[in-house]
Amino acid sequence: MTLSITADYLTSEGCPEPYLRRIADAGFSHVHWAYHFNTDFIYSRYEVDRIEAWLKEYGLALLDLHASCGVEKKYCSLREYERLAGVALVKNRIEMAARLNSGVVILHVPGEPSEEAERILFGIQVRKSLDALQVYAGIQGVKIALENLNKSNFLHIQKLFSEYSPDFLGFCYDSGHGNIYDKAFTDLEAVKDRLISIHLHDNDGLSDQHKPLFTGTVDWKGLAAVMARSVYDRCVSMEIMTANAEFDSEEAFLEDAYQDGLRFTEMLASERNKIARNV
Repeated sequence: MTLSITADYLTSEGCPEPYLRRIADAGFSHVHWAYHFNTDFIYSRYEVDRIEAWLKEYGLALLDLHASCGVEKKYCSLREYERLAGVALVKNRIEMAARLNSGVVILHVPGEPSEEAERILFGIQVRKSLDALQVYAGIQGVKIALENLNKSNFLHIQKLFSEYSPDFLGFCYDSGHGNIYDKAFTDLEAVKDRLISIHLHDNDGLSDQHKPLFTGTVDWKGLAAVMARSVYDRCVSMEIMTANAEFDSEEAFLEDAYQDGLRFTEMLASERNKIARNV
């Protein structure tokens, strides 16, 4: 059984080795790398070499990697020097993903500004960055998955999908974000042919809590049904955190997460079998 969990389930800074070891001990086969996902941190080859060695030591594979939109290095910035620095930051993550044998990096893209002049400039900046990243990602054999954050950003994602090939841009569905603004999976249904990455977690439908699966209000059966009709063909991947989970230890948290992952994997397989029987 292949299952993935985010490596930063407790913290997204510092040495990841103890967490990778515990993830492997819990039975997971893959990790989603989200360390420093929203910072200007640049990974050196020395750090990537060490991460590669840890993954090999613990028998883990990198499923995908969360690229950074940055704080001052922002690929969508209206300031040209910040935009260029942001492109370099995303290239750093693309190179890291390729080095660690992952073909997908996830990226946040904001919604478009409401003021027309700013929206036009913003659109120019984003496309200049994506054009540069498309060439680099192609060379590295990596795709970028744009993640749903809210309705505004999803509408922007749809516009970009109409302009860029699925060989370059795919979709990352975040169930926690979706549960806040799109409980019926309308948006996921609309772009299910672009689905190449998933961030599964739960919440109360009001705020982004990254709770374990089946502990909030996400309609997991409904999600499995939509995913079963999508092009997604990779393992179940959970982006859950200990912060809003009530467990006595990391080990108990991870053991429970593994069982939740198995449960949703079975739900997804059941929905796919229903489709196969009706073909």
